Amino acid sequence: MTFLNEVTLRHPEAISFAPGRPYDGFFDVEEIFTHIRRYLEHLEADGASPAHIRDALFQYGPTAGRIREVIADSLRLDEDIDVPPESIVVTVGCQEAMFLAVRALIARPEDVLLVSSPCYVGITGAASVLGVGVSPVEEGADGFRCADLEAVVLAERAKGRNPRAFYVVPDHSNPSGTTMPLETRRELLALAAALDILILEDSPYRLVSPGRQLPTLKSLDRERRVVHLGSFSKTLFPGARVGFAVADQVVVDSAGTSSLLADELTKIKSMVTVNTSPLSQAVVAGMLLSAGGRATDLNAKTSVYYGEAMRATVRQLDACLPPARRAELGVSWNEPDGGFFLTVDVSFDADAAALARSARDFGVIWTPMSYFHPDGGGQQSIRLSTSYLTSDDIAEGIARFARFIEAESADPGRTGAN
Repeated sequence: MTFLNEVTLRHPEAISFAPGRPYDGFFDVEEIFTHIRRYLEHLEADGASPAHIRDALFQYGPTAGRIREVIADSLRLDEDIDVPPESIVVTVGCQEAMFLAVRALIARPEDVLLVSSPCYVGITGAASVLGVGVSPVEEGADGFRCADLEAVVLAERAKGRNPRAFYVVPDHSNPSGTTMPLETRRELLALAAALDILILEDSPYRLVSPGRQLPTLKSLDRERRVVHLGSFSKTLFPGARVGFAVADQVVVDSAGTSSLLADELTKIKSMVTVNTSPLSQAVVAGMLLSAGGRATDLNAKTSVYYGEAMRATVRQLDACLPPARRAELGVSWNEPDGGFFLTVDVSFDADAAALARSARDFGVIWTPMSYFHPDGGGQQSIRLSTSYLTSDDIAEGIARFARFIEAESADPGRTGAN
């Protein structure tokens, strides 16, 4: 990521398909104050005194969060996830939710975190900081397969290691853009029960994707096998840095006392960030309350925009690299029906050197997929992010990208390396 930032700074005129950021055009500064006021009205309607309202905005507040009831209502309405508020921990973005979950679940030297690979670098980064071992479960050409997860679990156990949890982004994943079919979701839940592991489900792109979404793993979960990691960064307000973890699993300590896994996450959070910004929570809660708890309603326009951005990118790829030509070049790509990302496979090494040439000579920036493979891989694949650009930028950027591919593919020293 540091290298990507350096490339961007060196080439400010380049069009960048690297950042997975929401589009700025939907943000209105004045609405922040409206959302805070809506939250305060909610507190007043619930009978809060002026002193309590001051406390809700200015003081630290409970470590587990002030807006758990609002989030629980939203999850029930939007995602059919029906959990008690006390099973929710409000976090500083989803990154902290990952950190807390990994710390709580992977506690012993022999414990291992499994990740679907390629995977979001935030989870491997959290594991690295915590000194936790990571074992990848490689996606096939059609995405994740349960048989591969089972094979990795059995192989780890044969080595005397203890796989505890499996991290996966089932919907429009970052970085590959793949979506897990419904039947595979059910198969994964059954396999998790049979293997006695938990699933860390991270799905930040569902509500900013067009069309009807498949059920979350958590909504299908009948045995409390899924810890659902959530974020309002993509759906509502990136700068608020408000995420959450749904951890309704029952845990029993050495004294035989039972509690929720959420309580264990809260204890760890109290030693890391103490609490999540009450102002940020107020803004997010106000936004949800203004829509009757439905984040889907707040994202009606944004999901259309992101869907069209993805389709425009694919259309421009088709126009610049028609079927016959891309067959000659050994180029292909997937066509996700939502999310922010798609994958382009090429015939040359799409490494840091190639990225530097792309930015310098063609004015276009992208992300090497090799960055997302914990144990190596993805050397000839590229991630394109479609979310942050206008239609004009997409058209010009993909034209530049196609010229870069043509140039790289024409160099015999850079093709067929693998």
